[in-house]
Amino acid sequence: MKTFQALLLEEKAGKPVASFRELPIDALPGGNVLVAVDWSSLNYKDALAVTGRGKIVRQYPMVPGIDLAGTVEESSSPAFRRGDQVIVTGCGLGEDVWGGYSQMARVNAEWVVPLPKSLSLKQAMAIGTAGFTAMLCVTALEDHGLKPGDGEVAVTGAAGGVGSVAVALLAKLGHEVAASTGRAETHDYLSSLGARRILDRQFFTAPAGKPLGSQRWAGAVDTVGGQTLASLIRSLCYGRSVAACGLAGGADLNTTVYPFILRGVNLLGINSSLCPYERRLRAWQRLACDLPLELLGSMTQTGGLRDIPRLSEEILAGRIRGRMVIDVNR
Repeated sequence: MKTFQALLLEEKAGKPVASFRELPIDALPGGNVLVAVDWSSLNYKDALAVTGRGKIVRQYPMVPGIDLAGTVEESSSPAFRRGDQVIVTGCGLGEDVWGGYSQMARVNAEWVVPLPKSLSLKQAMAIGTAGFTAMLCVTALEDHGLKPGDGEVAVTGAAGGVGSVAVALLAKLGHEVAASTGRAETHDYLSSLGARRILDRQFFTAPAGKPLGSQRWAGAVDTVGGQTLASLIRSLCYGRSVAACGLAGGADLNTTVYPFILRGVNLLGINSSLCPYERRLRAWQRLACDLPLELLGSMTQTGGLRDIPRLSEEILAGRIRGRMVIDVNR
């Protein structure tokens, strides 16, 4: 019987314990597409699951990993056939169903996106959920009127996975990007991605004296939440929007209704995991066209399956910039 290697989380004494296991194919939970996984990625959410520091996993045992890319081995869906190269991001992977930290995965066809022809499987995972989320943020801002030349667009948590891709995308599309980070050593890196201005994260965390600040931002992508998001809302220009997709800086939002009723600003919530399929396809098509692949390479690091526990600690400590891809066969 064919077997595969996987990182398995099991609950012991109320806490997740990670181990590397060799498992039979019939151990995989149900799904109508069997994928031989080549690459996955390490996201902040994955690190929370692996370390047990966040309530990410909803049932055990669980193979974590919210992203995967590989080749179809078997399919009972007419949409896919053996040999197709595919991507799956979100859709409950690593939370409700076994995810990408495995050499094999069973998934439902409605979660599966064909690999765009201009991307390799590794590049798809260098994008992963983080880059996919960044693209959803950018398209949401565009759908609410943002155009090149409108003014500065802020990106917070800019040296992280979502932030890095957002900076590169916005700059490529012709926007003037102001990147916020708390890591001075990433300034040159963010400039290389296209940021025109680098701001220390304290710029957004200083106590607010008034419910409205000066109108500064034509738009914003916020990965931080908390006081940073409140500051962005106060300083958006009239009718402009912030796309919010993270809470690294806190889940509370202390603001007033004044920016909304006096300036008509928009707070756009971004959820990539449950994104409808047509929007998912649109985002991946845009990423294949609009994300500079040479910059994608510069923001990407590579690890192996057995590196995941160590790398999870690194990403939670803020010591990984950009994107971390995982070679599940290493």
